[in-house]
Amino acid sequence: MADYFVHESAYVDEGAKVGSGTKIWHFSHLMPGATVGKNCSIGQNVNIGSKAVVGNGVKVQNNISIYDSVIIEDDVFCGPSCVFTNVVNPRAFVERKTEYKETRIKKGASIGANATIVCGVTLGEYCFIAAGAVVTKDVPAYALMVGVPAKRKGWVSREGEILDETLICPRSGEKYHIDDGELKPIVNV
Repeated sequence: MADYFVHESAYVDEGAKVGSGTKIWHFSHLMPGATVGKNCSIGQNVNIGSKAVVGNGVKVQNNISIYDSVIIEDDVFCGPSCVFTNVVNPRAFVERKTEYKETRIKKGASIGANATIVCGVTLGEYCFIAAGAVVTKDVPAYALMVGVPAKRKGWVSREGEILDETLICPRSGEKYHIDDGELKPIVNV
């Protein structure tokens, strides 16, 4: 017996790998070869491709397709109806399955509702992509990205709080510093 939950209207094809404690909700489909980690929530009407990877503790909200060559690391939040792509220049009449570009979403990142992530980019750890943003380039760790095309508007903490000029998280008290244009946590030794 499986140690994960699959709603009766969802399909998990033979060959898909699903970790313990994961919940797969209404009308979702995991293709053969799809990999989903432990303790994930796969919302309603989600499709996960055969060569897609979803890490542990990921929340995939409703109406999302995670295509082949999309790799989502642990503890990522994918907001409702966010969009991933895997081909730069699609045409209905041109076969491009050998041209998929890898898209990587690093640990702890959050993607807002209706945001679009163009293929071939990497979203850095704990970055925050605002609702409706269109990401066309790599995103640094902890960056707050907004707009079309997405631009960095500020920094967020690991907890997802927008940081002011003190670079101290108002929720956790964790302190950060900017090193060569990148935000990094200050580690007390």
